[in-house]
Amino acid sequence: MKIRTKDFRVQEGENVKLHEWDTKVARFYKSKRSYRKTLKKHIDKLSELQRMLYASNRHAILVVFQAMDAAGKDGAIRHVMSGINPQGCQVFSFKHPTPTELQHDFLWRTTRDLPERGRIGIFNRSYYEEVLIARVHPGILLNEGIPDAPEDDKTVWHDRYRSITNLERHLHCNGTRIVKFYLHMSRDEQRKRFLDRIDEPEKNWKFSLADIEERGFWDQYITAYEHCLSATSTSESPWYVIPADDKKNARLIISQVMLDIFEGLKLSYPETSAKRHDELLEIRKQLKS
Repeated sequence: MKIRTKDFRVQEGENVKLHEWDTKVARFYKSKRSYRKTLKKHIDKLSELQRMLYASNRHAILVVFQAMDAAGKDGAIRHVMSGINPQGCQVFSFKHPTPTELQHDFLWRTTRDLPERGRIGIFNRSYYEEVLIARVHPGILLNEGIPDAPEDDKTVWHDRYRSITNLERHLHCNGTRIVKFYLHMSRDEQRKRFLDRIDEPEKNWKFSLADIEERGFWDQYITAYEHCLSATSTSESPWYVIPADDKKNARLIISQVMLDIFEGLKLSYPETSAKRHDELLEIRKQLKS
């Protein structure tokens, strides 16, 4: 079954209501074997395209993952990017800001880790935390030392959405292609995964009391995500809402979106000039002799 990635893309200006987006869709694989075969095909192609990206050195790709706890961000990154040369791909995970980071604007800490041309950068959580968790927990905003912070919260978020979209447009104009994934998981599926983390000893390390505390803010997070996706999905830097109740399906969709992004760049290896060709022939003569 062909994966139509446009079915999962948030259009610019769309008013997102997440209850209207499925957390589970028909499988794009018939069995575990067919899943592994399709994913390998995607990974092999991504690996080939990544080599062209690196060789051409004209574009960078920034991949942003956002989701509720246990939605499968780590697994998606691990499986989909498993065939990419580590030299050309970097993963950054952003948690609570450090005291030093709090002395700067909210985009500073992530901007330092943007990918260079020729490389893929992956943000496991990102600057979007500043319009998600900071919106659900207003105390975070108060600790950021914003001068003359307006009393109207809506102004704060509007300004931050504008800062984010301006940054992303600037990056796009300078060769960085941005793709953003929101892994859309149902509350019931999160409960099942939390129970698995408790019941299976090898998964105990993944679970903390903070996870269950944050679950209590589920509705507030959904509202924050709806506002965020609606305000910051653009034609240049779109959001994709990935049905995440089925992890295998989610990985296939994500890998297909990545392929679409790469293929849109129309990559090729740099052409060898006549002068460079003559140089190589001369070097070849020296090596042969």
